[in-house]
Amino acid sequence: MLARFVAFSLVIGSLFALAGCNTVDGVGQDISGAARTVKRAL
Repeated sequence: MLARFVAFSLVIGSLFALAGCNTVDGVGQDISGAARTVKRAL
């Protein structure tokens, strides 16, 4: 039951992220930006 909830939450979160970026390219830019931020923090 918990696995289904986690999977459902991930799908919903991904949909919100995609809707916020409006394009797949925007998602790629967001992920790249997050990776750069983490790299700078380390």
